[in-house]
Amino acid sequence: MKPRSLPVLSPCSLRTVPSSARFPFRFSTSCSITPSAIRTFSATSHAQSWLIPKRGHTQKNRKGRCRVPTGGSTRGTTVVWGDYGLRMRDHDRRISSQQLAIGAEAIKKRLRGERYRLYTRVAANTGVYSSGNESRMGKGKGSFDYWAARVAVSQIVFEISGELHEQVVRDAMRLAGNKLPGLYEFVKKGDPPVMGLTKVEAGVTLDEMKRPWRRLPADIKAGRISASTPGSLPAATPTAA
Repeated sequence: MKPRSLPVLSPCSLRTVPSSARFPFRFSTSCSITPSAIRTFSATSHAQSWLIPKRGHTQKNRKGRCRVPTGGSTRGTTVVWGDYGLRMRDHDRRISSQQLAIGAEAIKKRLRGERYRLYTRVAANTGVYSSGNESRMGKGKGSFDYWAARVAVSQIVFEISGELHEQVVRDAMRLAGNKLPGLYEFVKKGDPPVMGLTKVEAGVTLDEMKRPWRRLPADIKAGRISASTPGSLPAATPTAA
């Protein structure tokens, strides 16, 4: 997922540009600005809200389940664009858009007056629908309630880059983690990735974690089971006459 960025502003405001010069195919030669000042196309998509998706909630979808990183997946567990990040170290959760907004607002209040940039690694693009309590079964799925984001285990939620002291960023991430449901940890750029809850570092490689367990022979397994059984006596050792 790419980070959200602010839209690119043209050198001149569109309010001062005549209506005939706002579109490249109807550009007027009498305008005082050059065609290069108008951005005719863009390789990136339009700036969208990470709390409210562009499409409406008229088409009801399922809430689904959070992604479980199986098969050796470490996607989304490291800091990519920023210098510091906030990573979930609890099991997967569904976080509402209101909770994400409160967490981002806590970071902005703590870092007020500082030069930084906040990146969001999750998006509230899952609609949650609910019906009233003590209602009869049937009669549809229910009405739209709120937007939510499915955050997997060990996934980065926020990233920060800028000329900031590490302790200041730690305090800001701590405040944001207290506002969000679940347990979170502070990570820095260059920290090892995580597969599930195991950090791939210092002797732990990705290939070893993908390797299946080796099956022990039946006799070795039986000997281990008998030795671990309580009340069992060790085998008698032969003695010399």
